[in-house]
Amino acid sequence: MNIKRIPLILIAFMTATACSAEDTAEPLSGDVAIATVNGTPYSLDLFRLFYLERLQQNQGESSAELQEQAFNDFMSLIVASQEAARRQLEDDPQVAVAIELHRMKVLSNAALASMGMEIEPSEDQLKQAYEEIKANVARTEYKARHILVKEEDEAKELIQELEGGADFGDLARKHSLGPTGKNGGELDWFDANQMVAPFSEAVVAMEAGTFTKEPVQTQFGWHVIELQESREAQPPSYEEARPQLVVILKRQALGDQLIEMRDNAMVELNEDVVKFSPKDE
Repeated sequence: MNIKRIPLILIAFMTATACSAEDTAEPLSGDVAIATVNGTPYSLDLFRLFYLERLQQNQGESSAELQEQAFNDFMSLIVASQEAARRQLEDDPQVAVAIELHRMKVLSNAALASMGMEIEPSEDQLKQAYEEIKANVARTEYKARHILVKEEDEAKELIQELEGGADFGDLARKHSLGPTGKNGGELDWFDANQMVAPFSEAVVAMEAGTFTKEPVQTQFGWHVIELQESREAQPPSYEEARPQLVVILKRQALGDQLIEMRDNAMVELNEDVVKFSPKDE
């Protein structure tokens, strides 16, 4: 049968990973054939893996159009791979090397996933990691507003108006070239590292409730800055951070295991290919 289009409802059913509570049909087994092409069956699991890759490329947004396109591309992949087999391209050295590299990557990822599931950081390890991260993320955040203009003289005139009692927000709305001008120059809370150096250096040196007495130049132009307030950034609670800490510690432990495995592996280098210099004793 020559299939040019497959019913979208069928694709949606085949790619579903679970049935809703109202479904009465049993989910299809992954080893059931989704199609037999030129006498060779291809499993539903194979297509599901292919479709999952497409979903990831599409940022997880599934649609009937994506399902249909994925199925058609899967069919194209099948017939092209069958043609490669007919041409005996698996015996081509470059093709064989590429297949072996892909095989190694798949097995490596499977091994790392399996090893990762065996790693369970203790509560003491998690709490110690939390304290270390909490110390490292301690920083000051600033709340400020600014007026951005092209010329230094204009910035100086605005500073004079502020010294005369002008409202900072009104001047920003009237003169600022920056995108925050319409909001009176208001910036969100920021870390000094998020701003260009001249701007952040000026803010760090200011006291809350003051504005710069001299214009501050950056690559964007000339700024008049008012520091409204500052605060010490609060790290997330242990409960909030715990899931991410588990991931971090698992990754670290997995990295340590890989290093140990490499160090303990019996490696014989072909010195005609690799010029190896052992470390000094």
